[in-house]
Amino acid sequence: MAPLRDLELMIQSHYPLIAIDEIFFVDLPTAEDRKEIFAVHLRKRKRDPAAFALDRLAASSDGFTGAEIQQAVISGLYTAFSRSVELSTEILLDELTSTKPLSVTRREEIDALRAWARRRAVMAN
Repeated sequence: MAPLRDLELMIQSHYPLIAIDEIFFVDLPTAEDRKEIFAVHLRKRKRDPAAFALDRLAASSDGFTGAEIQQAVISGLYTAFSRSVELSTEILLDELTSTKPLSVTRREEIDALRAWARRRAVMAN
């Protein structure tokens, strides 16, 4: 298993002799997925997810990858520390607002990858 951004290039140039049985496509996380991603990263940093409005965070992070959500939590912790306050939903919302996710900055590439995957891959989510 390997994450691939340009599968055809990888097959042609790096692994021309590999037999690939199945190709799975994992799209961006759903709202429920994003809530759980926030909860995981908050717990990992000793914060109680119940103290945060996870529904609002999930709605505001539409189009974000899991890594981008993780970084929003980390950046939010730095922001909270610099203000001498506890991390809050509002701080996390500010971090999300100030971030342009890859789904925005590389929209055309992601749309092309989705189109490719619809024809050639098993949708995994």
